[in-house]
Amino acid sequence: MPYCRYCGFKIPEDTVFCPNCGGSVLRERLGLRFELASWAERIVAYFIDILILGLIVIPITSIILWPWAHLINVFRQNWGFGFIVSFSFSNVISFLYWTFLEGVYGQSIGKIALKIKVVKVDGKPMDIVSAAIESLGKSFLLPIDLILGLIIYPQRKQRLFNYVSNTIVVKAQQ
Repeated sequence: MPYCRYCGFKIPEDTVFCPNCGGSVLRERLGLRFELASWAERIVAYFIDILILGLIVIPITSIILWPWAHLINVFRQNWGFGFIVSFSFSNVISFLYWTFLEGVYGQSIGKIALKIKVVKVDGKPMDIVSAAIESLGKSFLLPIDLILGLIIYPQRKQRLFNYVSNTIVVKAQQ
C-alpha cells in the first residue's frame, strides 16, 4: 500500500487523492508520468483564451446585437439590459469554446501555448460531458469556482468544477 508523498498517510486502494491532506497520489498509484500544472500556468492560459475570445466575441456581439439595440433603444433607455445581454452572450460563446476544444482536444489555445492540458483524474483523455461541466464554472462562475477550489482543494490544484467533473490540469507531455 503506497504512502502520500505530502503527509506520509497510508493510501487506501483505488484512491486518487490522499484522504488526509488531499494531495494527489495518482502518479504513484498508476505510474503516470505527468505533474499538475501550476496555478500561474493556468491563469496565463486563461488570459490568453480571454484575449482570443475577446477578438471573436466583440465583433460577433456587435454584429448580432447592434441592430436590436437601435430597434428597441436598449442602449439609450436601459444600459443595464444591454450589458446583461452582451455579457450573457459572451459567456455562452466562452462556454462553447472551452467545451469543444477541451472536450475534443483536451486543450484550449491558451493551454496549448502553455503546454498544459485537461485530463480525467485517472489520466484518461477528456470527454465532452466532463468538459461541459468543467467549462460551466470557468464561463459563468469563475470567481466562486476558483476561490472555493483554492480553499477546499489546495493540494489538488482543482477549481470546484474540476472536482465536480473529475478532471485535473496537467503539464502536457513533450
